Order: sequence, then C-alpha cells, then structure tokens
Amino acid sequence: MRSKASELRGLTLEDLIAKVKELNEELFKIRMQKATGSVNDKHAVVSKRRELAKVKTILNEKLGGAQ
Repeated sequence: MRSKASELRGLTLEDLIAKVKELNEELFKIRMQKATGSVNDKHAVVSKRRELAKVKTILNEKLGGAQ
C-alpha cells in the first residue's frame, strides 16, 4: 500500500517512527526473497525504498530538520 504525503503528514511522530520500522522490515523480507529467487514483483524493492524515503522526509520535517 502506497501512502500519499498528505496522509503521512497527518500521522503523529510515534506513528511515523512505527511506519519506518515496518517499512524497513518489509524491505528486508523482500531483499531476502530476492536473494533466494522467490520474489514475484521485481519492482517491490524500489517502491518500498521510495515509500521509506517519503516517510523519513516527513519525519524529518516534523522534527524540525527542514527549515
């Protein structure tokens, strides 16, 4: 499931941190599946990395990293 930036901005800091952890775990699982050759979606790694970057960017905005 892909999230829009506007939806992510409505989440709390705790929710965003949990989302980062969840996406990291999913990305790890996909990488392991790719290594064993059992991955069905070849684009899954790229889409998860992009979603993770989006969540991290919004998390940094909320923490005051973007000025």
